[in-house]
Amino acid sequence: MTGAPASAAGGSGATPVPRGGRLGAAAVNQAGLWNIANILTMVRLLLVPVFVLLLLHDGGADPAWRSFAWAAFAVAMITDVFDGHLARTYNLVTDFGKIADPIADKAIMGAALICLSALGDLPWWITGVILARELGITLMRFWVIRHAVIPASRGGKLKTLAQGTAAGMYVLALTGPLATFRFWVMMAAVVLTVVTGADYVRQAVVLRRRGLAAERAAALEAVAAAADTGPGTADTGVTDMEATDVVAAAAGATGGRAAGAPADSAPLADVAEPVAGARGATEAER
Repeated sequence: MTGAPASAAGGSGATPVPRGGRLGAAAVNQAGLWNIANILTMVRLLLVPVFVLLLLHDGGADPAWRSFAWAAFAVAMITDVFDGHLARTYNLVTDFGKIADPIADKAIMGAALICLSALGDLPWWITGVILARELGITLMRFWVIRHAVIPASRGGKLKTLAQGTAAGMYVLALTGPLATFRFWVMMAAVVLTVVTGADYVRQAVVLRRRGLAAERAAALEAVAAAADTGPGTADTGVTDMEATDVVAAAAGATGGRAAGAPADSAPLADVAEPVAGARGATEAER
């Protein structure tokens, strides 16, 4: 960075391109780390231990302290809404935010559920179902991330709202009809948790199958392109070694056989040597 104003650098107001290639790009990414969206995410992370201390104060029996805990929980849930909106609206998405945001979400909700179950206010099976679903979906996203990103659905957003509302009502020391009502709100949250989880699993399986099919198709195209360039090797500049490498790589990507080929067909790796030999014969004839 030269430190000169944008107008002096180019007259158009555009940010000058920093020197240094990758180093310059890394500096820009690092400079954008401390944006409002990431700050709100960090605030939510810091609120997790504060919320736990407030909720468990005096054994969780003091309604006043539970009200303070509810306030901390509410602030955390509100920041969850705003940080994602700000990041998308103002293009503040960073690698840190992609990792920290879901961690903060799971941390505040998991802390609330575990503490409420430890206090005896919420059955452990509810906590187990919700946490198992959240952890499983998170791991599944990493399972398919090389093929596609599973988008957040409306059902998933409704699930998050239901979980936050129900957990917040359990944090408060409610009695009478409100205590009964919060139970049914939590049941609705559990149903949404299971249904949306099953839908995410379905999406993950479909996306992974499509991704693998696309990889196999690309590998077969590479094999066909390598074979078609045989007579024109001298003109295209493709060597025997390169052609063999392409075929071998394609064989590895497709499990050693062409997609849809019978079980007793020759592996794609066995095609590499004939292709290279044919090219050698062509060069000898020339």
